[in-house]
Amino acid sequence: LTAERCRQGLLIFSSYTPDLVVLDLGLPDMDGGEFIRQVRLFSTVPIIVLSARTEENDKVSALDLGANDYITKPFGTAELLARVRAALRASRTRVAPSNLFTVDDLVIDYDRRQVSVGGSPVHLTQTEYNILALLSQHTGKVLTYATIIRSVWGSMDDGSVKKLQVNMANIRKKLGCRPGDSRYVINELGVGYRIADE
Repeated sequence: LTAERCRQGLLIFSSYTPDLVVLDLGLPDMDGGEFIRQVRLFSTVPIIVLSARTEENDKVSALDLGANDYITKPFGTAELLARVRAALRASRTRVAPSNLFTVDDLVIDYDRRQVSVGGSPVHLTQTEYNILALLSQHTGKVLTYATIIRSVWGSMDDGSVKKLQVNMANIRKKLGCRPGDSRYVINELGVGYRIADE
């Protein structure tokens, strides 16, 4: 289903309740961000932004409004399809009956607040666990620095992003990741983090 205008897209969305939305921000009648805002009032369906806007603040704004992912043009079809599959998987497995999160050999037990890699326990601080658990509960979605900081610490200050980056470096090290390794947590540079889902 396709729509050339935001209002038309909202009408189609409410009529057909699609499994996923691929959204351009540059729509002729209003900004695509308004589409995200209105859909998020009543739906958690995955929204992937596909836009020519490459500025960091555009990405952050769309993700903070509730987009699950942001891809800039030009893009590879294979990457787009992979992100679509990841978003659909995440939306279908958001609630885990066992209350466990697993990806590769990483396991998070929410009930016990325990993390293990390859069966060996990983000793995280309370803050480190909260960050990792938050990311795992939004699989396939990029969480902006501001979203993570407000969720974990409650407010932001000038040193908040640096504090988050230090904690994230400690988490990666404890999970056995080398610099540049994106096995578990992926850094969307200048925007935020997302957890790998396969």
